[in-house]
Amino acid sequence: MVRQAKAQRMLTHDQIWGALDRLAARAGLSPSGLAKRAGLDPTTFNKSKRVTADGRERWPSTESIAKALTAAESSIETFVKLIGDDVGDRRCVPLLAFAQAGATGSFDESGFPSGKGWAEIALPAAEDRHTFALEISGDALQPAYRDGDVILVSPGTAVRNGDRVVVKTRDGEVTVATLKRRTAKVLELQPLDAAQAERTMAAGDIAWIARIAWASQ
Repeated sequence: MVRQAKAQRMLTHDQIWGALDRLAARAGLSPSGLAKRAGLDPTTFNKSKRVTADGRERWPSTESIAKALTAAESSIETFVKLIGDDVGDRRCVPLLAFAQAGATGSFDESGFPSGKGWAEIALPAAEDRHTFALEISGDALQPAYRDGDVILVSPGTAVRNGDRVVVKTRDGEVTVATLKRRTAKVLELQPLDAAQAERTMAAGDIAWIARIAWASQ
């Protein structure tokens, strides 16, 4: 009698890391943001850490996956479903740390992503093809945004009074605030911390302004 061996499907290195990437995306975080929220070193899930210097595949530990699941408020069953799954109604958009947004060369004159330093993150699909994401670090934007949160910025979407916006000045300052009023001469902004005084900027000092279309909360 001939025995027919059933081929066993083994988990691959790419499947496990892909599931972790999708887990982070479901929580509205970058891989480093998920690692930080899980209490791990921020570089734990970075792509550069997935292969050793001599080319060997490095796998995430069971402990790190467990902490990531807790941070993302997900179960092991969810993680299993994410293995080999696709991103669905999400797409990859450029991602930059908010602290680097003021650096020269990060954006072109229209406020679109440019230059080096950008990573990618899978976030809810947006119609604006120039959409990009900024990862918040520290507590400067609390209570609106926490450390590790990601905001989706849409340069191609019309900005209206009452919108939360990202504003970059010609001297490189990057501000997140609520737009109160915009005229041909000035921009009136309300800081996210309502206790702070309103701020008025001259229109000529603004490099670009873009609406925040979505944020992980």
